[in-house]
Amino acid sequence: MWAIQYCLCMQKISYARYRFPPEIIQHAVWLYFRFPLSYRDVEDLLAERTIDVSYETVRRWALKFGQAYARKLRKTRGRADGRWHLDEVFVSINGKRTYLWRAVDCEGEVLDVLVQSRRNKKAALKLMRKLLKNQGFVPDAFVTDKLPSYGAALKHLGLSKCHDFGGRKNNRAENSHLPVRQRERRMQRFKSRGSAQRFLSTHAAVYNTFNVQRHLISRKALRQFRGEAMSTWQSVTAVA
Repeated sequence: MWAIQYCLCMQKISYARYRFPPEIIQHAVWLYFRFPLSYRDVEDLLAERTIDVSYETVRRWALKFGQAYARKLRKTRGRADGRWHLDEVFVSINGKRTYLWRAVDCEGEVLDVLVQSRRNKKAALKLMRKLLKNQGFVPDAFVTDKLPSYGAALKHLGLSKCHDFGGRKNNRAENSHLPVRQRERRMQRFKSRGSAQRFLSTHAAVYNTFNVQRHLISRKALRQFRGEAMSTWQSVTAVA
């Protein structure tokens, strides 16, 4: 059954009955999720290349193909590190305080994001169960801040011995919110919890693929990793 599901997820994406060539659709979606751009910014960048596409068309491409690309990109990632950092940050959606829960590994790889209305044990438990299900193993440590909800959720799961918190141990997760804050400002805030969840899940998959930690590697290694990232992108967006 798993093999059948994997093959279905890795099927080629169809661009049939679309007026524009697949290369233009792929490039527009890549621009939108890779850089802090609005739909109108992408429209202008394409117009500079004499490609006349409306921002509304870019939006529809991002919604449909962005999620399909993200699903396939997630399948290309290897096993996560055994030390998971969890954190939550509030975002304002339609004037209501909402919480963005995020989990990353020790290298900054985004493991999962979850938009929820609460900041309690139930919300923390939902994130942890989703993480354990998707990752398929129990990590060596859950690193969090001192929010009691994390300890209560881990105790409920019988994983209190894996809990590590205090000091600045969770800076990795806190720093991972910065790219999202940047996008939130550019988008003039999220419009709904559903749209926020869709965007953030897709953005995380693209971010993981192209986040090569360039400040820690040589120029030669950067060219290699960047080339591998683009090769991965081209393979998951390939024409059926």
